[in-house]
Order: sequence, then C-alpha cells, then structure tokens
Amino acid sequence: MEKSCTLLIHFDKGSPAIANEIKEALEGNDVPAKIDAMKKAIMLLLNGETLPQLFITIVRYVLPSEDHTVQKLLLLYLEIIEKTDAKGKVLPEMILICQNLRNNLIHPNEYIRGVTLRFLCRLNETEIIEPLIPSVLQNLEHRHLFIRRNAILAVMSIYKLPQGDQLLVDAPEMIEKALSTEQDPSAKRNAFLMLFTCAQDRAINYLLTHVDRVSEWGELLQMVVLELIRKVCRTNRGEKSKYIKIIISLLNAQSTAVIYECAGTLVSLSSAPTAIKAAANTYCQLLVSQSDNNVKLIVLDRLNELKSSHIDIMVDLIMDVLRALSSPNHDIQRKTLDIVLELITPRNINEVVLLLKKEVVKTQTGELEKNGEYRQMLIQAIHSCAIKFPEVASTVVHLLMDFLGDTNVASAIDVVVFVREIIETNPKLRVSIITRLLDTFYQIRAARVCSCALWIIGEYCLSLSEVESAITTIKQCLGDLPFYSVSEEGEATDASNKTPQANSVTVSSRRPAVLADGTYATQSAVSETAFSPLTIVQGSLASGNLRSLLLSGDFFLGAVVSCTLAKLVLRLEEVQPSKVEVNKATTQALLIMVSILQLGQSHVLPHPIDNDSCERIVLCMRLLCNTGDEIRKIWLQSCRQSFVKMLSEKLLRETEELKAKAQVSHAQPDDLIDFYHLKSRKGMSQLELEDEVQDDLKHATGEFVKDADDVNKLNRILQLTGFSDPVYAEAYVTVHHYDIVLDVTVINRTKETLQNLCLELATMGDLKLVERPQNYTLAPESSKQIKANIKVSSTETGVIFGNIVYEASNVLERTVVVLNDIHIDIMDYISPAVCTDTAFRTMWAEFEWENKVAINTVIQDEKEFLNHIIKSINMKCLTAQSALDGECGFLAANLYAKSAFGEDALVNLSVEKQADGKLSGYIRIRSKTQGIALSLGDKITLKQKGGK
Repeated sequence: MEKSCTLLIHFDKGSPAIANEIKEALEGNDVPAKIDAMKKAIMLLLNGETLPQLFITIVRYVLPSEDHTVQKLLLLYLEIIEKTDAKGKVLPEMILICQNLRNNLIHPNEYIRGVTLRFLCRLNETEIIEPLIPSVLQNLEHRHLFIRRNAILAVMSIYKLPQGDQLLVDAPEMIEKALSTEQDPSAKRNAFLMLFTCAQDRAINYLLTHVDRVSEWGELLQMVVLELIRKVCRTNRGEKSKYIKIIISLLNAQSTAVIYECAGTLVSLSSAPTAIKAAANTYCQLLVSQSDNNVKLIVLDRLNELKSSHIDIMVDLIMDVLRALSSPNHDIQRKTLDIVLELITPRNINEVVLLLKKEVVKTQTGELEKNGEYRQMLIQAIHSCAIKFPEVASTVVHLLMDFLGDTNVASAIDVVVFVREIIETNPKLRVSIITRLLDTFYQIRAARVCSCALWIIGEYCLSLSEVESAITTIKQCLGDLPFYSVSEEGEATDASNKTPQANSVTVSSRRPAVLADGTYATQSAVSETAFSPLTIVQGSLASGNLRSLLLSGDFFLGAVVSCTLAKLVLRLEEVQPSKVEVNKATTQALLIMVSILQLGQSHVLPHPIDNDSCERIVLCMRLLCNTGDEIRKIWLQSCRQSFVKMLSEKLLRETEELKAKAQVSHAQPDDLIDFYHLKSRKGMSQLELEDEVQDDLKHATGEFVKDADDVNKLNRILQLTGFSDPVYAEAYVTVHHYDIVLDVTVINRTKETLQNLCLELATMGDLKLVERPQNYTLAPESSKQIKANIKVSSTETGVIFGNIVYEASNVLERTVVVLNDIHIDIMDYISPAVCTDTAFRTMWAEFEWENKVAINTVIQDEKEFLNHIIKSINMKCLTAQSALDGECGFLAANLYAKSAFGEDALVNLSVEKQADGKLSGYIRIRSKTQGIALSLGDKITLKQKGGK
C-alpha cells in the first residue's frame, strides 16, 4: 500500500551514498560529518531505500547528541521511517525513542522543545504519543511563545487522531482557557483553529463573546474567523445575519488578504445589494492599491464573476474598474476592457468613451513599450462602443482617423474597419469622414489599410467636389507616370530595329533605394546602352504611399486602385455635366491602369503581376471604354448592398447572442415586489433587512433547491465495481476548473467487518492526486462516503484507475478489488468562445501543434456533418451562416473554443461531397499545446462516424 509523505527533499541521483559510509560517519565524533550523513540517510529513505541497519546506530550515536541541527535531522528521520509492522502494530524498538522525545519536551532549550512538538504533529502512532501527553500539556503554559504555538498545534493533532478524544478528553477546555489568556497573535490563531476544527461550538461562542474586538485581532486569526463563518453559514443559513456584521467590520481591516477574503465571503453568503456593493467596492480598491499584476488579474476575475450575477450594481462602478487601465500589463488592460464593454449603458457611455479617448492620446507618446498593441485594444473597445451607441461615433471617429498611418498595422486596420462601418451606419458623418480621409490618405503606409480606404473612397464619394478630390488625391499618391523610364537612345534603337525581345535602356549602377519617406529612388552613376533591367522613376515627395507600395510589387493594391478609379469615373459621369471633364478623367484613369499593367509586365520588379490582378485591371479598362447600365448598377450599387448585408448579418448574430444571454430572466412579470418600508424590521439593519428579503425571494423561487442538479448528478454516477463483488463502489465525478472531486460511495455487502479499508487511486495524464484517502473500518452491510481530490494542470484526456484494499477477520491476506477506470473527458474543460477572423488567422499561423483527421462518416450532407461535429466537440462556428448557405458540394468552416485554463482550440473543417454521395476531406486542429490537439483529434475520430 502506498504511504503518505509529509516531507519532500530534492535528491540528486548522480552520486548515491553507501550505507556503510553513512554508518561510519554517524559513529564518529565529527559533528559536521554526522550532519551530512544524516542528510544522506534521510534522502535515501525518501527515495525508497529501507536502511534497517541504521536505526540502532542512530539510537546509540545520534540520540545523545546535543547539537541542535543533529536533533532536528533526527526528528526528520523518525518522521519518515516505518514505525509499524505489516499488521499495523508499533515496532518494539520504537519504545527506545519515547524517552528521548520526553526529554526533548522538557529540555531547557526552547528550540529543541518547539521542533519536537512540531514533530508530534506528524506522528500518528498513539502508543508512542500516549506517554508524552503530560509533557505536551505542560508546554501549553510555557513562557516562550514559540513553544506555546507548537504545543497548541500538537494538542490539535493528537485530538484529531482516531482515538484522540480519549487520549485528551478535556483538550477543548484547556485550549479555550489558553485562548482567553494568550497574547501572541500566532498562538491565538492556532488555539482558535483547534477549537474551530475540533470543538466548533466553543469557537463560535468565543467569537460571539468577543465580536466587538474582531477588527483588532491579527491577520492570521481574522482569516480563520472568516473560514469559520463560511462553514457555519453553509450548514445553518438561519444564523447568517449575525455573522455578516462581523464580515462588514473586517472590510476595514489593515490586511489586504483579509479584505479580499471578506469580499469573497460576503458575495458567497449574501445577495443583498448593500453587501454586493460593499464587496465590489473592496475589489475596486484592491485593483488600484495592489502593484502585483497577479493580484490584479485575480481581482478582475472576481469582478467578472460579480458582473455576470449582479450587473446592475457593477454598472455604477464602471469608472472605478477602468482605473486598472493605468497598469502597463496588456493582460490586465485586455481583461479590464472586456469587463467594461459589458457594463456600458446610455448613462455612462460618454464618460467611458472620453476616458478611452484620453488613453488613446496617451499612447502617442513613446514612454511605454508596446503602445501599438494597447492602442489596438482601445480602438477595438471604442469600435464596440460606437456600434452599440451610434451617437458617440461623431466624437471619436476623427480622433481615430489620425491613426490610419500608424506603424502598428493591426491597429491601423482596426481603425479603417471602424471607419468603414461607421460611414455606413451613420450617414450624417459621411461628408466629414470622406473629407478627413482624403486629407490623411497620403499618411497611410500599409497596403491592407490603403485597400480598405480606397474602397471607402470609391463607394462613399458622391458629390462632384468629393469625386474630383478623390481622383486628384489618388493621382498625387501615385506620382508621375510612367513608373519606369526608357532612354531616348533605347527608344530609337527599339523603333529602328523593332526588336521585341530586348530594350536599350538607361541602367542604374545600383538597385533602387528606399528614401526616408518610403519612396523609391535610383542613382545613375553611369548611363549605358545595354540589354538589361529598366529604371524606376522616383516620384514626387507627396507620392509616398501608393507609388512605393506598387513599386514593391503589391499588384493587388494596383487592382484596388483601378477599381476605385473606375467607380469614381462612373460616378463622375452622373454628377459632372461637362462631357469634356468626364472624358479627361476617363483618359487619365485609363493611363494609370495601363501604367500599372506595364509595370507588372516589365522586368523592373523581381516578380511579375499575378493573373487575378491583371484580369481585374483589364476588366476596369473595358468597363471605362464601354459602359452599360446593368454594369454601372453592379459597380455603383451592388458592392454597397453586399456590405450592408454583411453588417446586418453581423448585427443579427450579436442580437441573437444577447437574446441567448438574456434567456435567464432576472425579473418575471408576476414577480413579487417587496416594499422594504412595510416589512417588520425587528431591530435589523438595512443590510440584514435586504439579505432577509433576498433569502425569502430565493426560497419562494426555489433557488435554494437545485432539482436539475440532482438529475445531472444521477447522469454522472460511474459504477466502479461489479454487483457480485464483496465491496460495491460507485463514484460521482465533479469537474470544476483545476479540480476534480471524486465522491465515492463504498458499500460492504458481506456479513463481516472490513478493517483498514482503503481507496487507492492512481492517475495517468496531467492529473495529480492531492492526498491519499485514509483507512476506514466498515461494519457489515454499511456504507461510507470517501472523497478524493485530484488537481488538473492542462486540457488533456486523463484516466483515473485504482482499487479498494481491505482486511477481513477470517482472511490472513489483504483483499484487493480492482476498480473500473474513470476517464476524464476533455469536453469538461472546453467551452465555445468567439474571436475575430483576424485573431483566428493570427493564432492559426502561430500555433505549432496540428492534428489532421481524415473525414470518415456515414453522414451525406455537409451542413448536417458540420452541425454534428460542432455538437460533438462543443465548439463555436465562426463562419457566418450566410457563407454556409447554398449547395455547391463543398463546405469550409472555422470552429473555436477556449479551455478552462485559457488555452485556445482552433478547428478548420474542409469537406467535399464526392460523386457517389459520400463526404471526404479533412478536419485540422491547431493549438499551442500537444495535449489539446491530440485529445480533440481522438474525440473527433470517435464521434464523426454517425449522426447520433
């Protein structure tokens, strides 16, 4: 049977000690050598060695030593050696150490007494402890506080032994007496803990007697008081009101740990608005006062929990929560913004947006690192605010447009996407946004931002002045045409020889250089006539962005420029009465398109233009040369209609999610309305009154009785043994974040008493057993509830296996009943989550673990298969429903989920319908850790076969 371990020491297996060497060192008179030998012996014992020959040597040569270090190591040695035989009886040689322990307990040195008392706390053999009890009790009144502290703990440990109440019958009385006279905070805490653990009624009586002085007690004692209050109120809710006063008084304690525990206790015990508000205020104070980032994150988690259950109270504290943005840590800032965005109401939106604007302005200073990432978070938050409350858009959109040229591309993309959505949803802002966009367009340096900005210009420039300004701006940003030059001599040679294979050109002696403003330039040291690459022409200083991006080989941007110019010319035809001006603009647009095509097909750049971009530009040229009404309608109206449809679908999805969250109604039409001033107060404070009302309401609505939980509990019971086994066992498994609790019911089905019955468990995977369950004695046909706690460290499928071992009176050997394995499902840790497409793509590129699962199913419909997979692996489909509509025989979708440990799980499903009606394709899973990718893959492989 596996032994429990009370001591853990690092052991270096590189140079193991030899028992004979240890024995020789212990027999010598050299104290340092003796200390070293004792340490080696202890480490060998902790790592499975027995060393039986050392015991007598230690009794003879180590016991008499007066050295304190040697005595401390002796106690550690005695703590870990086996003190009982196979039948559980104390070994006869252990009597030799009893006299030594008694001498230590009356030793004149306080340290020796104290460490010996600490040793007794970890001793379970009553035969050894019984003769030492008088000496232990004498130390309760010792003058030195170190001894009194440990004496109280020793008394508590002895009293908690199976026959401890017989060894120390009046221990609670003695400890209560010691508590009333004790002055040392640590000793008082130990004494109160002993009463709390072993005589709860006495602890409650002492607390209520000294209730006025609780706020003056030490931090350690106050923490135990809070633990006692939680335990008492869970078992007896009727007495809750008297303890809530104590908690409220402790909210003003000096210790931040006590204040934090007070707030948590208050939330768990009471639903009264006054109590919840006091707890929330406490959390907000801790959020600002504490400098440790881990503390801030924990407090934000508590506030997030409060938000989900008491959102009306949290709304009033939104500005206090926002003060956490002063922390430079991005995780804290992100979590703060996530909480705040769900607390925004029409009353506080202006304050919140004003503060967010100030934070955005602060990021422009280069004092803090990673300002770009923080600015991106703020822009996304402002975007959410503006979508929920369109009236604030006008106050922020122009400020954010200053960041279109941000060096942080992700931040600039967020800004331009925000502008694109606002210009559609707020028609009043269209003119001012277009004017500002045309003024700041030259500052944009990122191709993706340029593309989106050009689309906005092409769709929303409606008046004559706007269209003309847009065409002028684009021309300025493209610079002088053409994009590369041919020498006069080359042109003449080309004209006379008509040689299409090569051109005679002016060659630069160096490759194009990038100037400080981002434009390209060339330096011609020598001009010569040769068959060689052409020369890029430097544009004007104002032609920074579009020209430099095109000359870097971004021809997709060139296609976007062409489309934008085509739209602007088509619109100019509608608003410009002069045909001359229209023709002039058309020819200029055609010249630009031809120049882009020439650049793409020349050898100036290392890569030629791609076919898609080339076809797109050619299409624009044909459109301008021959325009029909149907084509005009498609270009000028259909694009915007598609965008409007996309926005409406996005709004519909968000509305459905809000409706789903709001399904749990906080107030029904026929709810009881409680009038506080009509309720009998009976001398109660406002908090007690509110708390009583909330409890009445919970009783009336049945919130204290969780019938649904009982039904779920029955579904989660696992049978561990067979019905024919002498011992029947079943377990109820509760998974809660990092903890798994096994509630095992063991039934003795025999007519005999089973002794030393023990539940032995082992784990596989990232599971760790917290403590080994103790031994029990089971009467005939009786049952016992055994709890086992297991810690989980990652999202991975784990297995718990074990057996039940017991002794019967008529059987000489121990009987072992092997248990069925308990499989911990990965689905217990995974919950559906939402992220943006950009975030999904970024994570997909970054995550290194991929599991590729081939599709093998009897389902023949793509959408049905997708829904089956979503249901099987508990994930959220990020692909919009509109993108999945239609019948094309192919379907691709992205799924996303988050684990309880904050890990991301990404799934891409690509399925194709074959000619025979069967589905084929792959499901790819990506994650940062190997465990989640493998476990999800196994789950999909198991579940994908059928549709049930």
